[in-house]
Amino acid sequence: MSHPAEPPRDRDEATQQPERLDLTQLAELLRDRRGNLSIRQAAQEAGVSFSTLSRVEAGAHPDLATFTRLCAWLGVSPSRFFTPVVEREITPLDEAITHLRADPRLTADAAAKISSVLKDLYGALARDIAPPKSIVACHLRADPVMRPGVAPRLASLLQDMHEALERKVEAGEL
Repeated sequence: MSHPAEPPRDRDEATQQPERLDLTQLAELLRDRRGNLSIRQAAQEAGVSFSTLSRVEAGAHPDLATFTRLCAWLGVSPSRFFTPVVEREITPLDEAITHLRADPRLTADAAAKISSVLKDLYGALARDIAPPKSIVACHLRADPVMRPGVAPRLASLLQDMHEALERKVEAGEL
């Protein structure tokens, strides 16, 4: 319900889903791009401070200016790091691995080794849950170039279609 003093919200604005900055992927790409360079050398090349690059590699949120400089240094579009919140589920395994990679006491190699062990254990011990049978499937390769808000609205329409088809299948109409 909107407050009387607020202007009425545009329908498109209300249906837009928030997006989240994927710092894990950003940190991984920064470490890969840095390679054998020291953090100081890489920071100088990227045009950011040593401490800032170190914090972002550890998973901290960069400010907008730093984020755009780092994206330029990586040679990637900033939109690559944004994922719709509703479409990305973080598993407990992903969360544990993210914490390991952000731990300043672990080298990247040590974190990778521990992550590998965790993945192996999780794969061996976690029980399989059969995914629901999919009636409608769509891969949106153009999602990164769509106008903001289009992909979530399209996803909502596809979900509605999927649910309608499920009802028809359950009723024996298909």
